[in-house]
Amino acid sequence: MTGPRRIAVVGLGNVLMGDDAFGPYVVRMLEAEYEFLDGVTVLDLGTPGLDLTPHLSDIDALIVVDTVHSEGPPGEIRLYRRAQILKHPPGPRLSPHDPGLKEALLLAQLEGRGPRHVWLVGVIPQTTGTGIGLSVPVIQAVEGARDEVLCELERLGRAAVRRREPLEPDIWWEEHRDHTRLAWP
Repeated sequence: MTGPRRIAVVGLGNVLMGDDAFGPYVVRMLEAEYEFLDGVTVLDLGTPGLDLTPHLSDIDALIVVDTVHSEGPPGEIRLYRRAQILKHPPGPRLSPHDPGLKEALLLAQLEGRGPRHVWLVGVIPQTTGTGIGLSVPVIQAVEGARDEVLCELERLGRAAVRRREPLEPDIWWEEHRDHTRLAWP
């Protein structure tokens, strides 16, 4: 076997905040369409803060799928390596769709247990307000993000295998999209 032995593919985002559900959506689609080799873990982690750190400890490579704050049109995919993610110091976590990725990477590094390889597959959101469902430009980016994750796994020597019969993706929050209006105080 070549490449890293332990790889985590992680979807980050709040499924109740529109396009912020992009990370969880992509990893759920990956799980439904592909099988992964031993040592490759695929997780929907929601919106963790420093509680992301244990998921980064003792892995060799990390692939993150999330929305990103960047200039550009909604639905545009942005790719970042570890150095680009950590280029600027972490800022305050101001909203429920701000994960603690930078902080968790730095803490895992300080402990000497963080991943050497980090790849962030991000998409520019159209909306991250309260509500269920991805916008049209972001849903159109799902396939491209999936392909970026698959290419990175292949580059790391741990290619995923397409299922002969895909499973139904567990996108449970979409089931309530048209039946529930969220009211937040």
